[in-house]
Amino acid sequence: MACSKLQEIDQDVVRPDKTGVDLLHDPALNKGTAFTMEERRNLGLLGLLPPRIFSPEEQVLRTLTNVRKKATDLEKYIAMIALLDRNETLFYRIVIDNIEEMMPIIYTPVVGQACKQYGHIYRRSRGLYISRSDKGRIQQVLRNWPNKDVRVIVVTDGERILGLGDLGVSGMGIPVGKLSLYTACAGIDPSQTLPITLDVGTNNEAFLKDPLYMGTQERRLKGAEYDALVDEFVCAVQDVFPKALIQFEDFANHNAFRLLEKYRNNVCTFNDDIQGTASVVLAGLFSSTRLTKTPLRDMKILFCGAGEAAIGIGDLTVTAMMAEGLSQAEARKRCWFMDSKALVESSRQDLQEHKKPYAHQHQPIGDLLSAVKVLKPTAIIGVSGVPSQFTKEIVEEMARNNKRPLVFALSNPTANAECTAKDAYTWSGGRAIFASGSPFDPVTLDGKRYVSGQGNNAYIFPGVGLGVVACGARRVTDEMFSEAAKALAEMVTDEDLATGCLFPPLTKIRDASVRIAVKVAEVAYARGFASEPRPKDMAAHMRAAQYQPVYKKYI
Repeated sequence: MACSKLQEIDQDVVRPDKTGVDLLHDPALNKGTAFTMEERRNLGLLGLLPPRIFSPEEQVLRTLTNVRKKATDLEKYIAMIALLDRNETLFYRIVIDNIEEMMPIIYTPVVGQACKQYGHIYRRSRGLYISRSDKGRIQQVLRNWPNKDVRVIVVTDGERILGLGDLGVSGMGIPVGKLSLYTACAGIDPSQTLPITLDVGTNNEAFLKDPLYMGTQERRLKGAEYDALVDEFVCAVQDVFPKALIQFEDFANHNAFRLLEKYRNNVCTFNDDIQGTASVVLAGLFSSTRLTKTPLRDMKILFCGAGEAAIGIGDLTVTAMMAEGLSQAEARKRCWFMDSKALVESSRQDLQEHKKPYAHQHQPIGDLLSAVKVLKPTAIIGVSGVPSQFTKEIVEEMARNNKRPLVFALSNPTANAECTAKDAYTWSGGRAIFASGSPFDPVTLDGKRYVSGQGNNAYIFPGVGLGVVACGARRVTDEMFSEAAKALAEMVTDEDLATGCLFPPLTKIRDASVRIAVKVAEVAYARGFASEPRPKDMAAHMRAAQYQPVYKKYI
């Protein structure tokens, strides 16, 4: 088994290296009230548990009943994290079997609330914190982690958490949540995952004054000092966890692009905000072509926002358009961007480097509605983090210009969405093809039921991670994310599309992850990046590698 805490006897029977209270306090080993009488006698548990023995199904019933009674979603989040802290197997059983209910609780949108109040709801440490005072000894910090076979690391510096801004170390909820989805959605063994937060300070005035803030109450590091800390971290990971994939998460634009470019060709790494977001949106665009009958190469896309998510989507879309026959210049001319100031166009002198490839020749346009009227895009994609930017006038204009307008309101959490599903369908007369970053309830309009798709990165990054781990990939490439988008789009049925949904149901996400993992591994083998022998049946190999939340019998 991957978990070093168990000595394997056979497939179903193991011997734990702990007994008594120590066993009950280890969430990877604890079965709670499901320990059998024989196990209680053999492992020093007699008297430490209530007498009645409960089945896993009864434990699930108790937990779900209690969680559903909580008055707020934040309380539900706290209850589920508390379960993860005491019984890992039961936590994942509940999440996997109730993924549509639980994913919004343990990740977006509720994780955003949890991060904002992290210092106030803190119960127990999870993951590793690396601060500026650890400079010169980051390897030592990493070696303090008890599990030595780490395969997936999610790291943040907390500067751009969802659409909430600089939350400093309070952003730890994001790596914890992401990694729980790696396990629930793709089957990465939780013992092989490690959430990390780089505490490089915060510029959030509220946190600098909050007596319960849990990080360094100093201004953020920047420049050479910041770069040196990140570089030491990346190098230390290569030494301590040489098989680990590093996922950079929620870094601000000014660091995200350059760190990705610095490490992507030398380290097994990717940035989910840039590449994962791009992949799931590209999958949605691929799916939409079956409804609009407009091939990707003929679309004109207007992005509301020009940060890491927007440019990442644009770059991957350009690659896909080139695969359909366009030149790079032609494909880029199909993608337009509005940043916080105006249309990104060639006369502007204030553009950051990542925006310049999309600075086309055009007269200045100062607002989104005017841009929609002039450019007449096929799709508008919101990734600005600013709520309610897709107004009634904008959606109506999109509907005037397109029989089936594409309206993607992707900003997270839900409160930051550019518009709601109900707004998009109502204002377009039911013709909009809508997707969002966080979930919206189905909408009934004129007797027809619309089920909008959630363009959540959780469809992509877990499967990419599974593929990387299973084949021992030494690099993660944009080609892998393009193939992941195709694999996801291929899973969308005609029945899904009939309701307006561009993505498969979340209940199929484990199957989607396997399909994506196969595509990722195939790219790795084809490009010479894989380090593990190639299996005869790739899909069967991926399924066999998936962690299953099932109690083992202890002796």
